[in-house]
Amino acid sequence: MSHPLVEKYGDARLPRYTSYPTTPVFDAEIGEGRYGQWLQQIAADAKASLYIHVPFCRAMCWYCGCHTTVSRRDPPVLTYLAAVEREAALVAGHLRHPLEVRHIHFGGGTPTVMPPAALRRLMGALIAQFDIGKATELAIEIDPRTLSAEMAATLGEIGTDRASLGIQSFDRKVQVAINRIQSFEQTELAVQRLRDVGVRGINFDLIYGLPHETVESCIATAKAAAALKPDRFAVFGYAHIPSFKKHQRMIDEAVLPGAQERNAQAEAIAQTLREAGYVQIGLDHFALPQDGMAIAASEGRLRRNFQGYAAEPYDVLIGLGASSIGTTSSGYVQNEVAHGLYEQRIAANQLATVKGYRLTADDRFRADLIERVMCDFAVDVGAIASRHGVDPASVLEGNGRLAALAEDGVVAIAGTRVIVRTDFRFLVRAVAASFDAYIDTKARTHSKAA
Repeated sequence: MSHPLVEKYGDARLPRYTSYPTTPVFDAEIGEGRYGQWLQQIAADAKASLYIHVPFCRAMCWYCGCHTTVSRRDPPVLTYLAAVEREAALVAGHLRHPLEVRHIHFGGGTPTVMPPAALRRLMGALIAQFDIGKATELAIEIDPRTLSAEMAATLGEIGTDRASLGIQSFDRKVQVAINRIQSFEQTELAVQRLRDVGVRGINFDLIYGLPHETVESCIATAKAAAALKPDRFAVFGYAHIPSFKKHQRMIDEAVLPGAQERNAQAEAIAQTLREAGYVQIGLDHFALPQDGMAIAASEGRLRRNFQGYAAEPYDVLIGLGASSIGTTSSGYVQNEVAHGLYEQRIAANQLATVKGYRLTADDRFRADLIERVMCDFAVDVGAIASRHGVDPASVLEGNGRLAALAEDGVVAIAGTRVIVRTDFRFLVRAVAASFDAYIDTKARTHSKAA
């Protein structure tokens, strides 16, 4: 089914709103010194999440939008991990109190390119620096093509709770076009190995809008993936930005689907997963009804953060590794992106922060509005404005973007309540953007809205 508004709104490049403001507004005014001060200000009872970025893969997937590089040897990876261990110590040294960690997420790249012994050592270093216990949830991203039996066993040993496996598409023609050949059997074996060692949560990532992808191939992939019964799915639209990620130039733009086809693919995947028993959550997630994320969504507790949707909030995000982003009550920080430069800063006993953003009162207000829109497809502007001591008219009156969305039937406005109509939930990012004070100046690196 095609939507007449897909062309109007779907081709716009908009943030995924995993933060507000989004990373294009970060600047160099927030550096090592400021981050050190913010770390010292963290409250003793703060609950934290750790994100560890491992920017290495064995081969480059041409669709990839992550900060990563190809390394077929272990020494560069081991040198980098030693720097991460040192950074953990530097960060912990700025804290006035031991920081209780509720969640750890290894992202990439491909975190499981590190040797199993290196992963065990890194976990030991984190445990030495932070308050990490049995209640801490441990999650890791995995390329099923390279998950060995030894690494799976190690993931079990360190207490891994959740694994996110990249699938993208099982269509061979699509896989050739994106330089990622991955069979169903490889994926099935990886899932079995993880379940055998006690990893209780399995997530799958799918992508629509890839070269040569069709509605039919998306449905076939979703059905095959659902047959493995993962707990969650994340379904993303491919963001083609070859000016930002040069390896994407290997993709033939002539065989990329247009806005209407992308929307049809997204809808087809969603319908297939719903029919397989999954609950649709927010913009791009699906979960089994008994999953914690599905329960949080049904109870209005769903949150949005740099890992996408989450069932539990955190007060502080500590980002470790090149390009990692952190969050404190004061604002955002981001590390040096190039891993070589990151390693140099850590070797000099410096925090690797090179840019960031200090939150204003208006930012906090708008961030709350956007999070509720992204999580609930509705927001009571008046109620949130009251909590922030703000006049709701400041974001409702004279809001041309919101007025256009209402005129086109994308949203309904009842008093100060804004509701995304069910048939147009795929345009929720366009609705969130109507509350974004920076949207007209920072769109270059964002993905299409549909």
